[in-house]
Amino acid sequence: MDVLVCVKRVPATGAKIPLTEGGEDVDTRHLGFTIGPHEECAVEEAVRIVERFGGSSTVLTVGPPEADEQLRYAISMGVDHGVLVETGSGETDPEATASAIIAAIRELEADGRRFDLIMFGNESADAGNYQVGIRVAYALGLPIVGGVKGIELDLAAGQVAFRRPVDDGVEVYRAPLPSAVAVKEGLNLPRYPSIKGRLRAKKTQLRILRPELKDGGLRKVRLRLPPEAERETVVLGHGAAAAGPVVDVLTELGVV
Repeated sequence: MDVLVCVKRVPATGAKIPLTEGGEDVDTRHLGFTIGPHEECAVEEAVRIVERFGGSSTVLTVGPPEADEQLRYAISMGVDHGVLVETGSGETDPEATASAIIAAIRELEADGRRFDLIMFGNESADAGNYQVGIRVAYALGLPIVGGVKGIELDLAAGQVAFRRPVDDGVEVYRAPLPSAVAVKEGLNLPRYPSIKGRLRAKKTQLRILRPELKDGGLRKVRLRLPPEAERETVVLGHGAAAAGPVVDVLTELGVV
C-alpha cells in the first residue's frame, strides 16, 4: 500500500484568532501552528495501514516554507516521506489548493509513485470549506467518500470499505482501489510522537515542489470573528428557598 495524506498548516486549534487591522487576514505574528484533528487522524490511519500491510506513507502540504514544521510532525508520528508544495506566504483558496495538489501528485506519479489511497481531513480546521478532497478526487478520476470514521481494506479484492456514521446507523461504501477518502476526528486515536520519531523527522529530507500555480475562483472580501459566547452565573437562591427555582430549571430542561 502506498498512502498519501494531504494536510494543511492552520493556527493552533483552541487559540484566540486575531485579525489584521483591516480584517483581510489572520494576524499570525503571535500564533502557533498545527494540523487539524481530522488530518491528524488521517496521518495516524496512514501509519497504521502501512504497519499492517507494508508499503510506504507520504504526507503532503501546500503552503509557505514554514509548513515543513507540520510535515515533520507527521513524520515524527511514523510517516515515511514528506512533500512540501511551496506557494509563498499568501493563503490559497480551495480551487487553487486542489490544483497545486493535483500538479504535485502528477509530478510524483511521473517519477514512478502510484498512490493506492489518498487521504484528506474532512475539512480544514480554519476555513472549513469541505472542497479540496472532492476537487482532487474528481480531477484524478477517483471515487471519494467524506465524513468517514472507519476504513477496511481488502487487498485481495482490490477494494476498500468506508464506514460513515449517520443519524440512524452507519453507512458502508465499497470502492475500488485506488481511491480517495475524507476522514473525521474519531477514526482513531492518534499516537504521540516518540523521541525517536522526532529525531528521525529532523533528519528526514523533504521533497520541495514548486508547480505552476493557478488562480482560484474565490475572492476574499474580509474576515469577521463570530461574537464571543457570554457566560452568566445566576444564583437561584440559598438553602431551601432554592428548591423551587431548581425544579423549574430541571423541568425546563426536560429532566423532571
